Amino acid sequence: MSIASIDLAPLQRADRWRVAEWAFWLLPVLGYFVFPDNLVLLTQIAITALFCLSLDLILGYAGIVSLGHAAFFGLGAYTAGLLASHGWGEPLSGLAVAALASGVLGFITSLLVLRGADLTRLMVTLGVAMMLFELANKLTFITGGVDGLQGIEMKPIFGTFGFDMVGKTAYWYTMVVLFLMFWAARKLVHSPFGLSIKGIRLNVARMPALGAPVNARLAAIYTIGAAYAGVAGALMAQTTQFVALDVLSFNRSAELLLILVLGGSGSLYGAMLGTIVFMAAHHVLSDMNPEYWQFWLGAMLMLIVLFARDGVMGGLRTAAARLIPRKLAAP
Repeated sequence: MSIASIDLAPLQRADRWRVAEWAFWLLPVLGYFVFPDNLVLLTQIAITALFCLSLDLILGYAGIVSLGHAAFFGLGAYTAGLLASHGWGEPLSGLAVAALASGVLGFITSLLVLRGADLTRLMVTLGVAMMLFELANKLTFITGGVDGLQGIEMKPIFGTFGFDMVGKTAYWYTMVVLFLMFWAARKLVHSPFGLSIKGIRLNVARMPALGAPVNARLAAIYTIGAAYAGVAGALMAQTTQFVALDVLSFNRSAELLLILVLGGSGSLYGAMLGTIVFMAAHHVLSDMNPEYWQFWLGAMLMLIVLFARDGVMGGLRTAAARLIPRKLAAP
């Protein structure tokens, strides 16, 4: 079969933006005016959403389980933070170098991760994160150890937009980066490469017969996911101008996995929605009940998992399928 005879119409339809998606991306504009006193929280939600998006690429689409994804997030944070603390505070180049550093680590570790099955991959990813955590803890003359990396000074974006105390510049900077990274991820998963990744997750034994190099594709998506996590870590370092040791902690990786399961893996928007629901609930419940907020948060998570198949995103899809008539929903 020649390339010219392949019908690309399904891919083109899937790549087309829908009205609901444009409405979703109007939320950052709405949030800026509705919650002007909570821009720092909204910025952290956006950074966590990008971090969760990076895990969705390797877990939700490629099926690579990981309990050490914080390794790439932390490396990106320390890379951007060290650059800024040594006089290179230009934000965009800091993001690029952080993405490169995390991507290189992702490619190197992918050679180990892809050698085993799910349980082996869990142990390898966890081991990599634990090694980096201990290195950051011991190399205090570089990372600051438990005291954290300080002295980070960021220069204005494009030499014009300086980081302010209120967080307006950090907010829009983070939102723009999140949107561009999401747009690139969306193009990726709807491309032939993205379809091959989904095929490998669904039936890894059959894909070589179709001409797809399984290990090469998995290594590529793992590297891309690591680079995305590095950008998220760099954003955190640049907007807070501080890097704590917990950026490499196991708790951060475990919480990220929980957020992705809550939102629904394998949809990109599930990572976004899961982050919004989790962090908003965390903020509200901890203010209402500082002692027992974890109990109520756990109860909420159990209810969502029990009654919303495939997380929040799956619940919304089910509700939309019931509310919208099939004739209207059909393209």
